[in-house]
Amino acid sequence: MPAMTKLSNVAVIGGGPAGLMAAERLVAAGCTVDLYDAMPSVGRKFLLAGRGGLNLTHSEPFDAFASRYGERRAQVEPLLRRFDADALRAWTHALGIETFVGTSGRVFPREMKAAPLLRAWLHRLRASGVRLHMRHRWTGWQDDGALRFDTPQGGTTVRADALILACGGASWPRLGSDGAWVGPLHARGVTAAPLRPANCGFDVAWTSFFAERFAGQPLKSVVLDVRDRDGRHFRRKGEFVVTSTGVEGSLVYAASALLRDEIAAIGQATVTLDLLSDWTPERVLAAVAHPRGSRSMGSHLKSRLNLDAVRSALLHEVLDKAAMQDAARVAATLKALPLTLLRPRPVDEAISTAGGVRFDDLDEGLMLRGLPGVFCAGEMLDWEAPTGGYLLNACMASGVVAAEGASDWLRRQA
Repeated sequence: MPAMTKLSNVAVIGGGPAGLMAAERLVAAGCTVDLYDAMPSVGRKFLLAGRGGLNLTHSEPFDAFASRYGERRAQVEPLLRRFDADALRAWTHALGIETFVGTSGRVFPREMKAAPLLRAWLHRLRASGVRLHMRHRWTGWQDDGALRFDTPQGGTTVRADALILACGGASWPRLGSDGAWVGPLHARGVTAAPLRPANCGFDVAWTSFFAERFAGQPLKSVVLDVRDRDGRHFRRKGEFVVTSTGVEGSLVYAASALLRDEIAAIGQATVTLDLLSDWTPERVLAAVAHPRGSRSMGSHLKSRLNLDAVRSALLHEVLDKAAMQDAARVAATLKALPLTLLRPRPVDEAISTAGGVRFDDLDEGLMLRGLPGVFCAGEMLDWEAPTGGYLLNACMASGVVAAEGASDWLRRQA
């Protein structure tokens, strides 16, 4: 981008990937940049994500990649076209961090760690002149337009020529994403879509025996199938984990948007689980119907189907004693076990959030139409995506677009 005709100061609020990326692009465009964050250090949620290897992005073709944003594809796709998976990998390599594509198509740093990448990034940002201000909690605007912050030394105000908000959603409040930005924006006439859990677990009315005995047990190679009232259909093979309150894990997260919306519409959502996804229905029925002599049904199923304890216990959660003696009923349930989900887990337990600043309130440069000079980026925008690198890539892409939008706007003001 061409440099500013005069040196403009931009405040960036939020030290996650979107805010850091915006700061990087702004200083490269000739702005002076001050980045503020309420926490003692930046990138805390980014580092937490790195404990699982830091899934940067995904290697699948762009059309498939863009489809992961569901109802918000039309709004998110233009952002991704400015900073797609290839661009993110090239950017990572420029930091001296090599990447690789895993067997699932997901892209990771070679070292499978977030800390080296964040250290290299912060070193480059500081060297470029970005100034970081920690323990600065943004609380809104003064009547004269100055930004208000609470700090350990008391309240302070800051003036800036433009503002980029990259404040995160409402998940992981202990890491700084607490949704507190909703209030100051609302006071200025910007009403965000309600923040809701995304990539979250769900509650199930387990019996106390099942909850106590099987919490923490994984269910692998299971097919989850659900169709909502509007005809949206999800069917995928994967794994999830039983919890004391319900279910969570990658397979559940992938379906969470559909499940959450179905519960909001009718009060619950019912999924079916194929517990023996590699077996045909006929083979399952033949195995269950095989004479078992004096053995219990549980012993019989373990012997003939190699059924583990958690799958066997799930049968008992949905079938009574009489039904457990019916071979055809047991076989059918193993291939399509109904499970009723009652509610999503609270938003502060979710991996990410849906809802936020509506795209209708933003121009193509992510500037709020009602607040000239104020731009929004990252998870505080009204979109969601499954895990798999889609969240991080879109957050960083939105930081790029917001920075370009702010740079262009400042140039027009000069």
